[in-house]
Formats: sequence, structure tokens, C-alpha cells
Amino acid sequence: MFINYISLMLINLVAGLFLLASYVYYGLDNSDRKRWVPGFGITGAIALLTGLHMTFTWPIRGSFNIAYGETTILFGILFIATSIALAQGWDLMTIAVYGFFAGLAALVIGVRIINLDITKRPLLTGIGFILTGLGGIFASPTLYFRTNRTLRLVGTIVLVAAACIFALTGYLTYWGHIADYSNWQPLPMRTP
Repeated sequence: MFINYISLMLINLVAGLFLLASYVYYGLDNSDRKRWVPGFGITGAIALLTGLHMTFTWPIRGSFNIAYGETTILFGILFIATSIALAQGWDLMTIAVYGFFAGLAALVIGVRIINLDITKRPLLTGIGFILTGLGGIFASPTLYFRTNRTLRLVGTIVLVAAACIFALTGYLTYWGHIADYSNWQPLPMRTP
């Protein structure tokens, strides 16, 4: 059965990127780290579940299952791990190291989306993936140099820019999907 929930994945990504940008700007030097736990946990759970389903079942056509499904798994597990680490008071550096490799994957996928001219807006989508990837790549230096407000501001701007791109894409996707699928029915409900 054809199921397209990329819009849900995109808006969850937007929420997560804004949450992460807020944490980078306000939360890194805040002693009350537990207040960030629910947001990271919710975002991570939705991303992990939808990413795993997309990766294992390929519910949509083509390589979108790879680009969105696999990166969403990486994003989801990073957010769940961050949520747990913040709740337990653990250091975030090992999660940031994992984020480097997840970010590198997002960067490669962004370049490839532009290169192959896939999606309705390949340049915008590719830039969104690239910016999100840069957020992961620079997570370790941002944590290490957490007292450097300029570095944190640049990281926040990159994350917010990626979030804005995916917000535009996600909300336009909702707009289009509601029209495109208004008459769609599952196979058992179709009349011959």
C-alpha cells in the first residue's frame, strides 16, 4: 500500500532543528539541562519510527526512501540519545561524534539530490540537507568551544536556516499532498 508521510517527517525535522538551535544558543551553558529532555525525546521517537518504517518497507517510489528514511533514522537516534544523556547528566561529546558522521551523510545526500535534480525543488532541498549536515559536522567543535558565543551563534543560524528550508518544503508538501491524495483510496476500498 502506498503511504507518503514525508510531510510528517519534514515537520518533525523542523521542530527538532529549531529545538537544537535553541539548545545550542541558550542551553549549552544552562544548568537546567533536563528541561530539554521531552522535546528531544518526542522528536527522536517520531523520527526513529518513521525512518525505520520507510527504510524497511520503501513505501514511496525511488531513492526518497534512502534520502529521507535513512537520514531520519540517524536524526532520530541522535535525538533520543541526547534526550537520555540530558536526563542522566551525561556528557554529549560521544553523541556529537556520532553526529559528525550522520551530518556527513546528510551533506553527501544533499549534494547528490542537487546533482541528480530530484525532488520538486532540488536546489532548496539539497541546501536543506547540506545545512543540516553541517550542523552535525560541527557539533563536536561547538560542544568543545561552548564558551565561544560567535561559534554558537553561527551554528544556531545554520540550524535555523535549515529548519526554515524544511519548513517551507514540509508545509508545501502538506498543501500538495492533501490535494493530490484527496481521492486516493486503499486497494480494498476501490470499486472495479
